[in-house]
Amino acid sequence: MNEITSLKDRTRAFSKERDWEQYHNPKDLAIALVLEATEVLEPFRFKTEFNKEELAKELADVLNILLRLSDVLDIDIMHWFEEKMKENEKKYPVEKSYGLNLKYSEFED
Repeated sequence: MNEITSLKDRTRAFSKERDWEQYHNPKDLAIALVLEATEVLEPFRFKTEFNKEELAKELADVLNILLRLSDVLDIDIMHWFEEKMKENEKKYPVEKSYGLNLKYSEFED
């Protein structure tokens, strides 16, 4: 069992123990994911320095919901992460993107 599967199992058990599975449909989990992702901004708001622990907790909340959503939809998130990285490597080859913050469609040929 890989680490992602172990984490998914843990989120599933947490939900089941609380009878929350009834609320964990794809739509509501997707909404929760976006809401939690916006909370990642909170440690930075109106501050010149941020609290790393506070940020880490917000990132963990995002990961929790992401794992739960991928579990409910039976998506192999590790597989799709690898596939997406391959796509990104093609879109953003080092020789065209190094040191630039351009979208791939803005690269000069």
